[in-house]
Amino acid sequence: MPLRYVFIGLLWSRIRAGCLRLPFLLVCCFYAATLRPAKAQPGPFYFTTAQESKVRIPVFMQRNLVVIPLRLNGQGPFNFLLDTGINTSLITDASLRQQLRLNPKQRFLISGAGEEEPLEAYMVDSVQVELKGIQCPSLSLLMLSSDILNLSGYVGMPIHGLLGADIFRSFVVEIRPQEQEVVFHHPDTYRTPRSRRWAHIPLDMEGNKTYVTLPVTLNDSLTLPLKLVLDTGAGHALSLETTSDKRLKLPAQHLRTQLGRGLNGYINGYLGRVTALRLGRYRVPSLLTSFPDAADVAQRADVFRNGNLGFELLKRFVVIIDYTHNRLLLRPNSTFRQPFEHDMSGFDLVAAGPELRRYVIGKIQPDSPAALAGLQPNDELVSINLIPTAQLSMTQVNNLFRSYNNRLLLLVVRRQSGTLFTTALRLQRQI
Repeated sequence: MPLRYVFIGLLWSRIRAGCLRLPFLLVCCFYAATLRPAKAQPGPFYFTTAQESKVRIPVFMQRNLVVIPLRLNGQGPFNFLLDTGINTSLITDASLRQQLRLNPKQRFLISGAGEEEPLEAYMVDSVQVELKGIQCPSLSLLMLSSDILNLSGYVGMPIHGLLGADIFRSFVVEIRPQEQEVVFHHPDTYRTPRSRRWAHIPLDMEGNKTYVTLPVTLNDSLTLPLKLVLDTGAGHALSLETTSDKRLKLPAQHLRTQLGRGLNGYINGYLGRVTALRLGRYRVPSLLTSFPDAADVAQRADVFRNGNLGFELLKRFVVIIDYTHNRLLLRPNSTFRQPFEHDMSGFDLVAAGPELRRYVIGKIQPDSPAALAGLQPNDELVSINLIPTAQLSMTQVNNLFRSYNNRLLLLVVRRQSGTLFTTALRLQRQI
């Protein structure tokens, strides 16, 4: 089987501030002739019923990500993240190779930011993909050799892969976070909403990516037009690469932190806030922003950009992504004015167990609220404020630790020895 080197700047970083962890999917670029460029061209998906003008599909909104169920080769459902940040869809659960009897055609070495050796991946062709009312008879996907990203542990439900640009090239895609649904519209019959509440933002299609250029106010005296990847597969609000422009400086108040793990090792950087970002007629103040310092991420990009725009911000809108007409439409929902908060506890949390309802503590930041409360790595959360954690989703648990400054939480944890430990943890906003 032939071997090719392919760069994928795909990072599933759990961005940590203090102990903040956010998913962080950066740009994915393939330098291989076998992969198609993501231009605004007709995609391979179509409605099962030819007369349909739109199809509504229920989805899950988990940890600032859109999880959509689909079937592969007649089996499933499997849960995929809806992700504008990648051109070629990706299977992250290597066990699907045997389950679906996939026949890999080509072997790649994937290189991403980080310090470890490249990861093996395989191209699989002619995979039949079905969503409710939508189908693609033959799609090429990239399959990782191992589930190094552990998306299931992060999201708290089984995640099998990422569904990328092919679905967005096929339809006008309307994401309704509060209704937990995605509406796929036929591009030929779709009518643009006329309400003045909608912001209309041009999309630029370049080098396998979709970009928006937005004014970002970095401080009281500096506003820059920044070119950002539109990235529904990124759970943060905004990420900026300081290496892309010498005027991009860290905010005066920032946190040095290990940003998390990419495909090839750990990523470091900072967390801070920009003064504001403008989306058409809407101004978003005090925006929580990550600043990765992995310089090779920017150097390996096929198209210049300053960063990316993630779903922690986009989820505050009804989002219409129209590749056919190169436009992004946004209308605020009831969460628009909610403040942007980070994790205030000081520890990582990973879902484990057959049902992914056991929440196990990973790293603990020194001198954090978690450390002061006596928590230890590998402690399992049993209850929070007398609510059994088995009754809570990972998103609900995550929201509790991001709720508000100085909140006191009563925790019961199970140590590795099996003994129970009770403590009080007071949340502390660090930025």
